[in-house]
Amino acid sequence: MKILFINQFFWPDAAATGQFLEDLVRHLGAQGHDITVIASGNKYADAAPLTNAPPARILHVRGVPFARSVSGRALSYLSFFTGAFWKAIRCERPDVVVTMTTPPLLSVIGEFLQRLRGVRHVIWEMDLFPDALVSLQAMREGGWADRALGLVADYCRRRSDAIIALGPCMEARLRKRGIPASRIHVADNWADGEEIRPQPPREAPDLHILYSGNLGLSHDIDTIAGAMETLAGDPRFRFSFAGGGARRAELELRNQQRPTGNVTFLPYASRRDVAASLGAADIGLVTLRRECSGTVVPSKVYGLMAAGRPILFIGPLDASAARLVERHDCGWRVDDGDVAGLTALLSKLQRDRSMARNAGARARKAFENHYDIGIGVARIAAILGLPESSYVIPKCVSRVLET
Repeated sequence: MKILFINQFFWPDAAATGQFLEDLVRHLGAQGHDITVIASGNKYADAAPLTNAPPARILHVRGVPFARSVSGRALSYLSFFTGAFWKAIRCERPDVVVTMTTPPLLSVIGEFLQRLRGVRHVIWEMDLFPDALVSLQAMREGGWADRALGLVADYCRRRSDAIIALGPCMEARLRKRGIPASRIHVADNWADGEEIRPQPPREAPDLHILYSGNLGLSHDIDTIAGAMETLAGDPRFRFSFAGGGARRAELELRNQQRPTGNVTFLPYASRRDVAASLGAADIGLVTLRRECSGTVVPSKVYGLMAAGRPILFIGPLDASAARLVERHDCGWRVDDGDVAGLTALLSKLQRDRSMARNAGARARKAFENHYDIGIGVARIAAILGLPESSYVIPKCVSRVLET
């Protein structure tokens, strides 16, 4: 089958959406499918590739490099959209086109190809727009921009052959927007269980809580910051933040102003070191602001589960991460803002270290049954209407996911 994927980021870029797409393309290429990817020639995240090029024709769009400022991001999105549209209408007709959501409204290109050339169109929603912009207060809910963006996005969704949502919370948002349930398919993301394997449990007396990855605008920091300040100077607890992001810088500044003495800020772990980095902790931290539930779905939970580490989720009950923790009994959830509850929970976990070890073991078992890379790409392949197979994944590098 001939498949066209369109996303701004792809190999050798280290952006999370591009890494998931790379995993899928490697699988589909190994199955003999004819793959074309339209992606930017510029990078979101600089990192030397640790793998050979995936088996696909990569059509690079030369445009404005990605920038994190509002104006720079808009120009980068617009230039990629324009270039991608031009390449899409000129390339050989595919059987199915899959549009992702970097930048928003790539589904317009898919809808155009669907209408013009009779191809199947699948939308892979990595972030939900315009909801994500509204939840971050980058756009006023009900304003003209929100209505216009939503009108176009929902039109393409209703016209599509399928929509891939990353979790039940995203599915609920889509249904609230009036998208027919028959169009929506929930498919969790994944991690590589061969590259990220459990490390032996720590024997140190302190309880080590690790946040690994991007700490961005959709993530809650106030709750964990409050707990760290309550436990300031207590040698029984250690907190580490490995990665980057806007709210990481905010948290670091807050800690400078009110030093706690038991917090470490680290750079991103290299892709070769992810398993060791996750294994150096007792518990993996994941956070999400209440208003962002369903607009994004944190993917770092799968790497933590692969590492055999339990999840401490700070966020709303309806978030997919909260449901995952409850379903597999592989961690704990605390409401964002509940500093006292979080502090009490950490004290309990420090006193009884077996709780974290047992929850971590359950996390790895659930991962192997539901979220390993072969299982994840098989879900996507089935939604694309591809025949079942063994779904053997070529050996690839571990992932540092930013969502």
